[in-house]
Amino acid sequence: MIFDLMKPRYELPITPAEKGLTYAQPEPGKIERRDIEKTFARLFSTDDGQKVLAHLQVITFQRAMGPGVADEHLRYIEGQRSMVATILRLIDRGRKPR
Repeated sequence: MIFDLMKPRYELPITPAEKGLTYAQPEPGKIERRDIEKTFARLFSTDDGQKVLAHLQVITFQRAMGPGVADEHLRYIEGQRSMVATILRLIDRGRKPR
């Protein structure tokens, strides 16, 4: 009972930064999906963007693991490949007129 008096009467919402998520997703609806797609297309259409994208593809899609690789490592690599594939899809969608 005495401890109930010490509890705050309300809780303030915790922001992503307070949770330690520096690169947290924006709230849904704040940034339109189409805008993100166009941004990816613009970013990776530059010379530097093309170099970065080529590097990402080499280190993810163009490597193979040996037969003794641990399951955890394969899952980690597949996560990397999935992220690069997502970037490629966003670039492709951003280039298409709507």
